[in-house]
Amino acid sequence: MRVLLLGSGGREHALSWKISESSILEELFIAPGNAGTKNHGKNINLSVNDFEGIKSFIIENAIDIVVVGPEDPLVNGIADFFEADEALAKVAVVGPNKEAAQLEGSKDFAKEFMRRHNIPTAKYATFTKDTLEAGYAFLDAMKSPYVLKADGLAAGKGVLILEDLDEAKAELKNMLADAKFGEASSRVVIEQFLDGVELSCFVITDGDAYKILPEAKDYKRIGEGDKGLNTGGMGAVSPVPFANPTFLDKIKNQVIIPTVKGLKADGIKYKGFIFFGLINVKNEPYVIEYNCRMGDPETEVVIPRLKSDILDLFEGVATNTLSERDVQFDERSASTVMMVSGGYPEKYQKGKQIFGLNSITDSIVFHAGTTPDGPVVSTSGGRVLAVTSYGKDLKTALKKSYESVGKIEFENAFFRRDIGHDVL
Repeated sequence: MRVLLLGSGGREHALSWKISESSILEELFIAPGNAGTKNHGKNINLSVNDFEGIKSFIIENAIDIVVVGPEDPLVNGIADFFEADEALAKVAVVGPNKEAAQLEGSKDFAKEFMRRHNIPTAKYATFTKDTLEAGYAFLDAMKSPYVLKADGLAAGKGVLILEDLDEAKAELKNMLADAKFGEASSRVVIEQFLDGVELSCFVITDGDAYKILPEAKDYKRIGEGDKGLNTGGMGAVSPVPFANPTFLDKIKNQVIIPTVKGLKADGIKYKGFIFFGLINVKNEPYVIEYNCRMGDPETEVVIPRLKSDILDLFEGVATNTLSERDVQFDERSASTVMMVSGGYPEKYQKGKQIFGLNSITDSIVFHAGTTPDGPVVSTSGGRVLAVTSYGKDLKTALKKSYESVGKIEFENAFFRRDIGHDVL
């Protein structure tokens, strides 16, 4: 099979690493890719949202299947673009269409979907600038802390958790009336705060059948002890120790099955990954959010634990034969520690040369924000590298990841030293 993978982050490096192992792969292209993905396929200088450019490339290179890594092109309707174009209609897309991608693209859509299908989630209400006063009244009736979510995509920055009622009202006005997050906060979901421990679950589905992938827990805050600003993720572990078979069974029966069945009942065609952002509240799972693609950096621990041929699974999605495909997991634990640019998630510098990559033997280094310049690899983003290791248990995997991180250097490199400590 000839494959085009869209994206340039750690998730896409992990996916390209796994796709490159497939027995049915003929050639892999990654657009735009990074310094790591070029070791597994050919990087192509194309934007993930340049649908016309992608179309030309697909036709010229006889691509069979397109795997969409990030959420942006999905929410923007890349699957619909393919379906509507005669020249592309036979090319399979692993990723949901625009309607289905609203599960991630609109918090209000996702909440309504969960309400309709009795999927456990926090109580909520949605407001616009025209209903700002009603929003204030809703906050008055709630207990602190207050959770405000921009309805649309806001690059991971659209969720505010506030202790003070006056501050919550001021921020609601900022989001709705003053467009703090632009169009993304033209609607705001206010929801009840849920106190518990978070984890992520993943399935791949062809719209009928689904396969559950290994679960993971990621660490969003920049600072140790889960303090400081939210980031795209500072590390992840899999499996999650508190997610015992009983709890995973609850997730399957109360969340996963009602989601897949609910999409079908609503006439929504869904092909691709579904990410469930969950919280364990007194041993009951609640959905915090859906994503219409794999998470990052969770992909960097989930995909290494997948023993099956991933391209075989993608072919199952494309041909509606996923039920016939086999999914096997590596029993080992996996951990990833993210190395980030100093200053991230605020202002940071790019173009710093990375040293020590060739000295790593006990870990897999997935590139997230890197660029190649001949033999030299330099930083090109806030999150730079995800250092992933296997171990007989999480403690062993984490020890290996941290030992490998110690061998890699770039100016102002930063990483959290407590990934996984809370679940060990």
